[in-house]
Amino acid sequence: MADFGYLKSCADIYRNDLVNNIMPFWLKNGIDPVNGGVYTCLDRQGNLIDTTKSVWFQGRFGFVAAYAYNSIERNPEWLAASKSCIDFIEAHCFDPEDGRMYFEVMADGTPLRKRRYVFSECFAAIAMSEYSIASGDRSYAEKALKLFKDIRRFLATPELTPAKYLPAQPAIGHSITMIPINTASCIRRAISDPVLDRHIDESIEQLKLFMHPEFKCLLETVTPEGGLIDTCNGRIINPGHCIETAWFLLAEAQHRGWDADIIKMATTILDWGWDWGWDNEFGGIINFRDCRNYPCQDYAQDMKFWWPQCEVVIAALYAYQATGNEKYLDMHRMANEWMYDHLADKEYPEWYGYLHRDGSVAQSAKGNLFKGPFHIPRMMIQSSLLCESILKDAAVAEAVDA
Repeated sequence: MADFGYLKSCADIYRNDLVNNIMPFWLKNGIDPVNGGVYTCLDRQGNLIDTTKSVWFQGRFGFVAAYAYNSIERNPEWLAASKSCIDFIEAHCFDPEDGRMYFEVMADGTPLRKRRYVFSECFAAIAMSEYSIASGDRSYAEKALKLFKDIRRFLATPELTPAKYLPAQPAIGHSITMIPINTASCIRRAISDPVLDRHIDESIEQLKLFMHPEFKCLLETVTPEGGLIDTCNGRIINPGHCIETAWFLLAEAQHRGWDADIIKMATTILDWGWDWGWDNEFGGIINFRDCRNYPCQDYAQDMKFWWPQCEVVIAALYAYQATGNEKYLDMHRMANEWMYDHLADKEYPEWYGYLHRDGSVAQSAKGNLFKGPFHIPRMMIQSSLLCESILKDAAVAEAVDA
């Protein structure tokens, strides 16, 4: 029988950590009062160590701050932080030549770097849509929808998003298939358009190409037909991405009234990701595995990064709510306890991001161009809501039985 006291405790802990630890850290140390937007390159104590701005994180924190405002507490500082990030995006982060977004800019918004990926655009879009809900200003939802349609156009235009590999090895990537599912889902909460549902449907079908039952895994890269690319890169399993994909799918299954086919697909991916990712010796989700169990090429292959730990906490709660299978509560407990034991800094605010395989701290910075206020606060918001939803469902079921 489910331990509902445990879930209530988790919900409270997530909310308390978000409100009293994570958000204050970034509002105090990250917000740029001169140029707007957010800095993310902060040391353990929160001191600024690099004024380069990640464009990803202008959108990511713009989303998180508005999502926290909508879901946890109507804190005007959070709404203002979201608006600051979005204003910075609109003023500085789009290339006027092609409409694509930059990847890195200087403190004042001077462009530094562009990349072939459309993730900056995805995160900007969810920031705008969530801010639209928070502020009541529909124009931001309309901007988000326009940007999503631009993303689809960029992906269909080779000169704007060139292939990662030369034509000798045609390939498709898991990340650009899974992230827009969540992007479309977030925008859909603010504004409806058939293109959002259509893109989710297309992405779900394409995800099936990455699923390889013969290895019981979801691969990061496959041929356009879904075939194995039998190289070091082609055999890579990223358990964190697999698990994140699983909860994106479970959220979509819930949106469709708990669609049984999507639940089965999602829990299969989650189970595979957990089996490949969970370290039975030291605990935690490992970075990379090879589907043939060959040595991985990536030098960080056996490290424990912050974000996969966050994703399994969310995914396990979704899977329990979708199936009622208590193995997912056990999964949640194991992942949650390991996460708090190893990532939470017991002396200073915020959490570590980079751990060695044994859980010891590899480097103590609280942020850089890739780690910042996104996976951890999103986990706290999403998991708190899921715990409360599970408890509510249980209370309703108990009342019906009575």
